[in-house]
Amino acid sequence: MNCHFIAFCTGFFADLLWGDPLGNFHIVVWMGKGITFLEKVFRRIFPKNQKGELWGGGLLVIMLCVCSFFFSASALKLLYFLHPAAGFVLESFLCWQCLAMRSLKTESMRVYLSRNDLEGARAAVGRIVGRDTDSLDFPGVFRACVETVAENTSDGVIAPMLYLALGGAPLGVLYKAINTMDSMLGYKNERYLYFGRAAARLDDGANFLPSRAAALLTTAAAYLTGLDARNAFHIFRRDRYRHSSPNSAQTESACAGALHIQLGGPARYFGKRVEKPFIGDDDRPVEAEDIPRANRLLYAAGWLCFLLCVLGKGTVMLLC
Repeated sequence: MNCHFIAFCTGFFADLLWGDPLGNFHIVVWMGKGITFLEKVFRRIFPKNQKGELWGGGLLVIMLCVCSFFFSASALKLLYFLHPAAGFVLESFLCWQCLAMRSLKTESMRVYLSRNDLEGARAAVGRIVGRDTDSLDFPGVFRACVETVAENTSDGVIAPMLYLALGGAPLGVLYKAINTMDSMLGYKNERYLYFGRAAARLDDGANFLPSRAAALLTTAAAYLTGLDARNAFHIFRRDRYRHSSPNSAQTESACAGALHIQLGGPARYFGKRVEKPFIGDDDRPVEAEDIPRANRLLYAAGWLCFLLCVLGKGTVMLLC
């Protein structure tokens, strides 16, 4: 059987068993260090004006994308040349690092376990969201947590899995680099409005199709987990563009419909209130139990995507 196919499956099950590797063992940590270093360099080199920031941010994106793909592809080629087992181990490890289903559930369930401790819940949700959390009440904490699970169903699970299935570990690592740059630079604030524009636009493009696939898989997952799949599809069709990003509301709308809750709305980032449209209908208040429900959707969608990828890769292998 094809080594790349087995490595893909091994990475998926490694993520299910252990979640993200800790500390410096994770490639995202090194990507983050690289982004921070290159940002400092390019901010010093290029003029501190709109054009200079656009050029600096664009060059950072090009360099990190090229390095991420080139080094992962070259390392795999070298190790497979030296010994197939060595290449297989590295490819499995990289596939594992590209997925975040177990860790997303673990971090979101920390919020659930703190459901009777407001300060603890704020601290727990602050680990996985970009917004300010110090003024959130319990419904606000639970809403932020569910939104993150829904959005990262695409960014952390479905999208990287699809790229891994299409192009192996190098393409998965490239996607992870794009997603990491967006999470660090893609803010629409004074510091990153221009410097982070290339990162944000590239991330929008990379997630355009995967986010829609993730929303449809979330709808199917709602049916499999006993939630309201019909309403998930209805809210998806109605509210999937109620976000400044063309992709973020895709899975959020499907999740909101499946749970009959309202997500989105105003939030505070870096001390400033940001007006955001609501997603879904306010059929009932968001509650702590919506967090494990969102995780059921996450896991069901993730398994569906994995099975479809295995079926697709298996069919291609048979035909070839």
